[in-house]
Amino acid sequence: MTSSGRISQSAFDGSKLRVILLLDLYDGAQQKFLDAYELMCNQVASIPGHISDQLCQSIENPSQWLITSEWESAPPFLAWVNSEEHVETVRPMHSCVKDTRSMRYSILRETHGNPQQAAPKAGKAAKSVQQVQARVGDGVARHALTFTVKPGSESKVAEILAGYQAPEAQVDATTRLRRTSLFMHGNRVVRAVEVEGDLLVALRHVARQPEVRAVEEAINPYLEQDRDLGNEDSARVFFTRAALPAVHHVVADRPEPAGLRRHALYYPAKRGQGMELARLLAHQDESAAADPDGPVYGSTVFQRDDIVVRLVDITGELDADPVASLGVQGAGKAAELERLLDGPAVGVEGSLETERNVNRLLSHADMMPVTDRTSADS
Repeated sequence: MTSSGRISQSAFDGSKLRVILLLDLYDGAQQKFLDAYELMCNQVASIPGHISDQLCQSIENPSQWLITSEWESAPPFLAWVNSEEHVETVRPMHSCVKDTRSMRYSILRETHGNPQQAAPKAGKAAKSVQQVQARVGDGVARHALTFTVKPGSESKVAEILAGYQAPEAQVDATTRLRRTSLFMHGNRVVRAVEVEGDLLVALRHVARQPEVRAVEEAINPYLEQDRDLGNEDSARVFFTRAALPAVHHVVADRPEPAGLRRHALYYPAKRGQGMELARLLAHQDESAAADPDGPVYGSTVFQRDDIVVRLVDITGELDADPVASLGVQGAGKAAELERLLDGPAVGVEGSLETERNVNRLLSHADMMPVTDRTSADS
């Protein structure tokens, strides 16, 4: 089994996706849960890209359940799970479920006892199983949250977010918060985290820390979407809508250079084009990281609906090589970005094949850094 050493995370490798959802139910909630599941699975079955799902109950503890689903690839699943439709579809389950844990896996190999009986549903998945390369990770999970604040409150929110006391980085023996990077673009806030170990454990740990709860309460009056962190359902819905998953991470296969600078670039996509825009940037960054003389050392692309954010670690100034910094190096790539990008949303109209508009887009897409904190041992 060969490995792709530089790409530790990607939703764009073409592999089928296996999603595993572990659930711990409240006592007496099983029938209500089964009714909610029937409603949900009927809706999910109609989503393009969905292949199958299974509902399983533990043979040891009847309160523990497992839902597994198979998808043609990661993009259709991510498009659904990050949608408002998903938020509403799973809402009936909230009152039944005490705790959940979601895991997502690329299917690299499959073994069938009888290939004819095991043939999957018609469509892309009916083709022979693709031999997908294994990725070599660095033990770090990446995730981001994004939300908007009321216009006019941006400076106050930035002040609050920049001034909070950082929580303890060490979560437990195997999990540690490695880095938190926070940026703003207009009234949009993006908080990206890097975690060594278990991402869910780290996020829950951080959310319980008093210094974090204090800053979350302090920004509550300025949020465009109301939330009540004391109400479990309200908090769950807010953070579900705020989730900005990492869909691709690549780092150059060479020693980390001195003087790296982290920037966040905001790429609002045209309606329905967010995943394709993220895919374009991911492929561009793969090429950029392979260039030993290029400024891009590593990047993470985050995407939800039509929101795309690219976190990039570069050498030198961002505007020293605008084309590479934006990820539009190569023939026709600027035009491809122009086709997918909602240019007016970032104050850029016209062709991106002109130097003036490339520089303008870089200036307008560059997010304002609020804070970038790295734990002592990272």
